[in-house]
Amino acid sequence: MPLYRRTNRAALLVLALAVLVMAGCAGGSPGAGASDEQVIVDNIDLLILESFPVQVNAALSGTLFDGCVEITEITQQREGNTFTLEFQTERMIDALCQEGRVPFEETVSLEVAGLPAGTYTVEAGEASGTFELEIDNALPEE
Repeated sequence: MPLYRRTNRAALLVLALAVLVMAGCAGGSPGAGASDEQVIVDNIDLLILESFPVQVNAALSGTLFDGCVEITEITQQREGNTFTLEFQTERMIDALCQEGRVPFEETVSLEVAGLPAGTYTVEAGEASGTFELEIDNALPEE
């Protein structure tokens, strides 16, 4: 068999393998919802807006597991004086993504209307912060 035919077959084999690998990485359809372990919160800044009733925003910053993870929703639950923020994420399947940790910043408006005066804690992952309501956060009833 001539040398050029073996070279062409080898080149075709390499090309076919490359196409198969790229086909597995292309696209970018969303995968099933991922959990909080895809999100690492490094810092929570609590911002009390000058209004009445008072509004409180939690400015979150941290990192995502990699570039394929996207935060789709942040939910909050309050038990007593503690707010817990949880993340719903989506992982892009078969997408070309940035490897390694990817920074994120998100702001969440906390549900503080009607809360009594007191000190409140906000937790997201391993990070936490506190804020204080000096007076009851409700409009006086008429």
